Amino acid sequence: MSKRVAIEIPEAMYGLLSRYADIHGFDTDAYVAQVLHRHLEDLHDIAAADRAMEEIRNGNSSTYTMEQLEREVGLEN
Repeated sequence: MSKRVAIEIPEAMYGLLSRYADIHGFDTDAYVAQVLHRHLEDLHDIAAADRAMEEIRNGNSSTYTMEQLEREVGLEN
């Protein structure tokens, strides 16, 4: 099920949004939905990376060099 969200944006921003939507072959609503979806995915990825870095800093997770990984999984030359 889809939900509708209404926002007010400056006319200049709407013009830019409309041009980008046209360039990418979307109507304005579909383009806004796509851009918002990508942004939310990026925020999710950043939060996951921040959590992983915190685990490494706290000593609760390890890191490996590429050479160590290749050796571990049997891919060394």
